[in-house]
Amino acid sequence: MSRPPHLCNCGRTVAHGTRCQCQIAATRARNARHDAKRPTARQRGYSRKWEQARTEWLFHHPCCAMCGKAGATVVDHIIPHRGDEKLFWDWRNWQSLCARCHNSAKQRLERRA
Repeated sequence: MSRPPHLCNCGRTVAHGTRCQCQIAATRARNARHDAKRPTARQRGYSRKWEQARTEWLFHHPCCAMCGKAGATVVDHIIPHRGDEKLFWDWRNWQSLCARCHNSAKQRLERRA
């Protein structure tokens, strides 16, 4: 049984499980405003030194800490460092994550905090 379409705030009827074009455009605009104010990755500390440490960490910890599957590609800071260099480089605050877990489950957890 499929669910009925819903009415968007703009007045369009949208199929269940999809987003209206106005919602997609609003999300893109909000993300662009956020990114314009955000420092670059290099300015946030993700330098060549970080890339080397990341590569070594993933070599020794290849499995995702959330789903357990091999093939982790992201070294995540368990507690967001928010520019704190000591916390940034504390390897006890690192965990390996696959891109899927990092971009979904981990982001959801951080939004709640």
